[in-house]
Amino acid sequence: MPHQTIDTRRTLSHIENWVFDLDNTLYAAECQLFAQIDERMTSFIQERLTMDFTEARRLQKDYYVAFGTTMSGLMKEHAVCPDEFMEFVHDIDLSSIGNSPALAEALSTLPGRRFIYTNGSVKHAENVAGALGILDLFDEIFDIKAAGYTPKPQRAPYEQFLAQHNIDPHRAAMFEDLIQNLEAPHALGMTTVLVHSDAAWLDDEPHAKRPAKPGESAPHIHYVTDDLTSFLKASQYGFAP
Repeated sequence: MPHQTIDTRRTLSHIENWVFDLDNTLYAAECQLFAQIDERMTSFIQERLTMDFTEARRLQKDYYVAFGTTMSGLMKEHAVCPDEFMEFVHDIDLSSIGNSPALAEALSTLPGRRFIYTNGSVKHAENVAGALGILDLFDEIFDIKAAGYTPKPQRAPYEQFLAQHNIDPHRAAMFEDLIQNLEAPHALGMTTVLVHSDAAWLDDEPHAKRPAKPGESAPHIHYVTDDLTSFLKASQYGFAP
């Protein structure tokens, strides 16, 4: 069952807008789908900047920490075309996730609107959500291009997203796998839900920028869960304390 944390007085009965990160949130990190993207980012840097694996890997993670995404660093420091980068790194095998009827059912019962908000591309989000069998359940996908290539966790794109879709943050919930990506939503008044993972491959990620593991949280997190589907099913009861 999903875990409740910190603000036990807060419920979800008031939520009218449900906002989901994509990678390692709408699907479990254990399937290693994002691990494929991670490997392809390293390969892109190796080829584009003529580096060996170790050097490319180091640069990839340094840019991830410093700029919010590896792509942002490559754009700013090496004038890399974002569309070219995303087309390359999102060319992956989606068979590891498969159709998820239980998740689709849980999403379909949520009252109000549903959004995907990703630092990736619309195309990648459509491919992943399509493979999960949930694409038609979302009202809109807000991607890195729509955000003017300003990635989470910076506050400005969250404000832009809320304004663009006329969302009252006090009636919205944000689901994320990265603790720091929920700081701005919390500050704006959104209910925050952290999705945990215990996937072994995440140990290779920089500690400050890796998906959260079981037991991890922060004062700006209202709920944590390691089972998104169960959490969403239970949300219809409002999590009344």
